[in-house]
Amino acid sequence: MEKKRSDCPISCSLDIFGDKWSLLIIRDVMLRGKVSYSEFLTSEEKIATNILVSRLNTLEAAKILHKEVSPINKSKFVYSLTEKGIDLAPIIIELMDWGAKYHDNCPRKDLGKKIKKDKAGATRELVQALRAKIN
Repeated sequence: MEKKRSDCPISCSLDIFGDKWSLLIIRDVMLRGKVSYSEFLTSEEKIATNILVSRLNTLEAAKILHKEVSPINKSKFVYSLTEKGIDLAPIIIELMDWGAKYHDNCPRKDLGKKIKKDKAGATRELVQALRAKIN
C-alpha cells in the first residue's frame, strides 16, 4: 500500500480508490457481476491492461476484493467483494444517484429507478444480495 497523503478520512479513502478505474472495477463486480480480468476488459470505458492489473492489485491489497483461482479454469483468477468491499455499496449507490440526477446523458436504468423511488430499500437489497454471495 502506498504512503498516505494525510490523516484526513477522505484522503485515506482516496488513497485506495481515488481514481475512476478503481470505482469502475468495484461497480463491475458489485453491479454487473464481473469476476475475471477478461470480463473487466470488456467494460465500455476500455481500461488499459496495465492499469487494470495495478488497480486489481491495489483493491486486493486493501482487502476490498478477494482473489482466488477459478474453480472452472485453474489458469484464471476470479475476484469477489469482501465484506469491506460490500460496505462501499451505499457510496456506489450515492454516486449513481448523483450522476443520474445531474447528468442528462446518464439515464436511470433498472437499479437507478429503484434508487430514485426508495434509495434506502435499494441499498438494503443490494447489500443483502452481495452478502449472500460471500456466505
